[in-house]
Amino acid sequence: MYEAVFSILKRLDPEFTHHLGMMVVRFAGTALGQLFFRSDKALSPAMRVEALGLSFESPIGLAAGFDKNAVAIRGFYTLGFGHVEVGTVTPLPQPGNPRPRLFRLPADDALINRMGFNNDGATAVAGRLKALRERGGKLPIIGVNIGKNKSTPQENAIDDYIACTEELAPWADYLVVNVSSPNTPGLRGLQERELLEPILRAVLDHSQDTPVLVKIAPDLGDEAIEDVVDVVCDLGLAGIVATNTTISRDGLTTAHSDVSRMGEGGLSGSPLKTRSREVLKLIRHSLPREYCVISVGGVFDGDDVEALLNQGATLVQAYTGFVYRGPFFARKLLEEMGGRR
Repeated sequence: MYEAVFSILKRLDPEFTHHLGMMVVRFAGTALGQLFFRSDKALSPAMRVEALGLSFESPIGLAAGFDKNAVAIRGFYTLGFGHVEVGTVTPLPQPGNPRPRLFRLPADDALINRMGFNNDGATAVAGRLKALRERGGKLPIIGVNIGKNKSTPQENAIDDYIACTEELAPWADYLVVNVSSPNTPGLRGLQERELLEPILRAVLDHSQDTPVLVKIAPDLGDEAIEDVVDVVCDLGLAGIVATNTTISRDGLTTAHSDVSRMGEGGLSGSPLKTRSREVLKLIRHSLPREYCVISVGGVFDGDDVEALLNQGATLVQAYTGFVYRGPFFARKLLEEMGGRR
């Protein structure tokens, strides 16, 4: 059914379609929506993961970027996600980059985005998370991905990360420091050790014992990734989210002229599958098992999830697979893994 609906939706502007999808997810989080979308299959206790001092109902989560403003968390839980990472959230609200800024590459099961951290700001998101928790009821594990405003100079980036941490740590189950999006000028430069270490140290100092992870780019070289692992161990972070989107366009089936017309932005989806596994292998070679690694990139079916878990991922997140496979994506993954019966 979703395939038929998607054949119509894919003719529409991708960002407009995203907003339509978010309306459906938000409905799924209401009392009526929970009845409508409820599953008649039980989740196996074997899917539970203990990590970050938390208990995850399953290893499958929604990557940051889909629910930027924490407006549909309960709906994503209804649809089967064990954790939801909201954001990226910046201290001040910002509109993001000019449209169009989101593009589909269906021949590659991929997306290109240059959204630019469009979000309502840390105060608004913190208020929503506070209200959500105060309403009670079952919720997924909630991660909050934080970044700097586009207008903030690189030399002042640390102030933005501190501001976000102070606002959001009280309401987050874990925080993710995003220094790897390709859509904020200069942001990826913050992955260099001499810039990254003081930012992470400051976030830890203000996190109120909320677990802190750092999200890295797939385009980092192997030595740079090893440097990040060293920083994580030296500072005692909770772990790493690997990886963000890529600026590479290698190996795409989509016509080069079409890709060129789409312009700059981060590529996500199936083309990241190989590199995300390479990065995971590299991280796990030197990062002890007690540290959490959330693997992201090219997750489309249950076999993808199991492969990442077998290679050392603690948890797995998806984004593009959810776009292409539809609202019951998380449940499908669990069923394909034998986790729902």
